[in-house]
Order: sequence, then C-alpha cells, then structure tokens
Amino acid sequence: MEKILFLSLLFLTACEQPTSQNNENQNAHRWYTQQQRELGSKVYQQHCVQCHKKDAMGTDAWKVTRLNGVYPPPPLNGTAHAWHHDMETLTRTIKEGGIPLGGVMPGFEKKLSTAEIGAVIAYFQSFWSDETYTSWIEIGGLEVGD
Repeated sequence: MEKILFLSLLFLTACEQPTSQNNENQNAHRWYTQQQRELGSKVYQQHCVQCHKKDAMGTDAWKVTRLNGVYPPPPLNGTAHAWHHDMETLTRTIKEGGIPLGGVMPGFEKKLSTAEIGAVIAYFQSFWSDETYTSWIEIGGLEVGD
C-alpha cells in the first residue's frame, strides 16, 4: 500500500513545476517539487543534520571505521554511495535505519510519514550534481520494485 501511495505522490508531482536546484543543479529536471525540497530541508534539520551534517556533507573519512567498528555517517550530497541506491532502497533505509545493515542509524518509520521521507530524499538529492542525478536515473533510481 505504501508503494502505491509513494508512486502516486511521484506521479502527481511530476505534473508540477520542477524545483530550482542548489548551486550547479539549476537546469536539471528532478522528480520532486520545490515544496517537497523545502519540507525535506525542515525534516532534515530536525532529524538528520546531527549526523549527516550541513548540506548533506556527511563526515570526514566516512570510509574509515571508527574505534567502535562502525562507519561514520556518509555524505548524502552525491559524493558517496547514496546515489547508487534506488528510491525504494533509500526509503527503506530511512524507515528501518542502518542497524539491519550493520550500521547505527536509527529507523524513522515511526517518526516520519511517507511524504516526509520522500521530502528528505528530495532535499539531499537537491545537492546532487546534474551528472550524478542523471546517472541515478539511468541505473533505475526512480524505479520501484515489487
């Protein structure tokens, strides 16, 4: 049911005016609207910025495990591996957190609505370069599996 709601949200917003992007991302047509990105910014500031930092920059040396054996939060701004994941995987990771994958990120399924999770993804994707975003689309980033 959530997949149907999420897909409906994507299709409905596809008819709206595309958002303007941050920095060099001014010309790319993105799946989300300016309103989604703005909501995502608010949700990100409340729940994500503590770990993933300002402008989704992540932490330095995010590929190196800490003394406790876990990796620090990666950048979500298109410079790390987040752009390799399709929408379904990004959504699931935010809902379930990183613990099932051996990380420490908590799940947000009980704290965020489906719309808020989509908005957070819109927000951090707004930092992706046009090239990164296009590559994400080409590898099936918007495709939602069964």
